[in-house]
Amino acid sequence: MPQPLSSRLALPRPMVAAAALVAVLVAGAVVLWAYYGTAVFYEMVAAGIASCL
Repeated sequence: MPQPLSSRLALPRPMVAAAALVAVLVAGAVVLWAYYGTAVFYEMVAAGIASCL
């Protein structure tokens, strides 16, 4: 008897959660990039990274 489709495609919950988090972060970056423009967005990211180091 073949296995149900849901059991063959099951992914671990942490992997799904990590993928969702990455998707939200990328979507947020795209929205900020579209809103502020490329130059301002780059400067904001560079300043944020510099403040962490």
